[in-house]
Amino acid sequence: MNAQPKASHFIAGDFVEDTRGAAFDSTHPATGAVIARLHEATPDIMSRALDAARDAQPAWAALPPVERGRILHRAAMILRARNQELSVLETQDTGKPLQETLVADAASGADAFEYFAGFAPTVTGQTIPLGRDMAYTLREALGVCAGIGAWNYPIQIACWKAAPALAFGNAMVFKPSELTPLSALALAEILQEAGLPAGLFNVVQGRGAVGAALASDARVAKVSLTGSVPTGRKVYAAAAQGIRAVTMELGGKSPLIIFDDADVENAVSAAILGNFYSAGQICSNGTRVFVHQRIKAEFLDRLVVRTRQIRLGDPLDPQTQMGPLVSEAQMDKVLGHIARGVKDGARLVCGGARHGTSGCFVQPTVFADVRDDMALAQQEIFGPVMSVLDFNGETDVVARANATEYGLAAGVFTRDLARAHRVAGAMQAGTVWVNAYNLTPVEMPFGGVKASGVGRENGHAALEHYTRIKSVYLGLGDVDAPY
Repeated sequence: MNAQPKASHFIAGDFVEDTRGAAFDSTHPATGAVIARLHEATPDIMSRALDAARDAQPAWAALPPVERGRILHRAAMILRARNQELSVLETQDTGKPLQETLVADAASGADAFEYFAGFAPTVTGQTIPLGRDMAYTLREALGVCAGIGAWNYPIQIACWKAAPALAFGNAMVFKPSELTPLSALALAEILQEAGLPAGLFNVVQGRGAVGAALASDARVAKVSLTGSVPTGRKVYAAAAQGIRAVTMELGGKSPLIIFDDADVENAVSAAILGNFYSAGQICSNGTRVFVHQRIKAEFLDRLVVRTRQIRLGDPLDPQTQMGPLVSEAQMDKVLGHIARGVKDGARLVCGGARHGTSGCFVQPTVFADVRDDMALAQQEIFGPVMSVLDFNGETDVVARANATEYGLAAGVFTRDLARAHRVAGAMQAGTVWVNAYNLTPVEMPFGGVKASGVGRENGHAALEHYTRIKSVYLGLGDVDAPY
């Protein structure tokens, strides 16, 4: 299962190593086996990567957008052609089942490159008539963008950040999570093969100190982070010192509201997807499932039956439906939350323990009779733990759903179209799904409000976060001066 890359970093079109950086291992969460050893970026590595990006960016931005788009389109085609090997690599690094990575990781990254390849040539400014005079606007690239990734969707996150950044004329220095360092290097090779000029997509490895150095470097114009709220606060503060643009896609404790007129089987499907897909390690998961009291018993009955059918095992087995958590530390954290839930008096309906004796597996777990003040309903667990809460009235459940510092996502299940629009409008969330959950097509903007972040990824909204507007005023007559 050796997945050792050619070197730890990718700078200016080449793999680069500096063994003076602290060594760290990438392990397969299902077995604990070391699959690669890498080194953290030293100050020299960081400077080389940032210089390469700064030097390459102006010529890239000066290209006709359609030429940039052709390169990104080729990258999308290569990603799709190599989806199998990229999916195996992602499964080895993250522990996510192959049946997930084949459809949700490099494949969605390819969608991002294809979308922004087509978007780039359509970007134009405005002309503004002002009587005798006129003005016009230009869309300009920001310059060097720093991307800081999370460990749950490594290659997807790298693509979601790189595709719009590159499409609109920027360069990027990307730091993947130290827990999942491998697929960003594979992406860098693919971009080079697609014809991306050297220096426009660079990869540096390391822990928080490397991300902090990126966020505070004078060569960086914009920082895009996917991570936890505590990490986001630190990166946001560091970026603010240089008045840098930021996109922060952070954590959540999202509500999924199931009214009594909902299709119960579909609602159960959404609750399972919104809690157990990727072993629950998804920021937008609907981990607070509010179920109307009239259908609570029916909902829980079907939920338990289907949850107990989830097949855990070797994530490289195509039949496996749920893999391990990303690390032993994450497994211990999740098991601690489960123990706290039992202690606080929530009713354990199913699961609740480690699965097996090896690997970082946790059983898909459901708690019922959860109260709003319990830690289960307040803290982001980031594991396969669902909290089911009761409700009766619409006004009450909306207020309870919004009573959190987070605001990443929400879900509503109902057959009442007016109610669906009403509740979606009332939710304090960046994304609201109606009779669906956790679908994030690249055409749709994604991001949070409140502590869940600022800015948006994907869709037309990404243009606002990877370009700036320049206004040009044209005086077409004499200057009227009072002096």
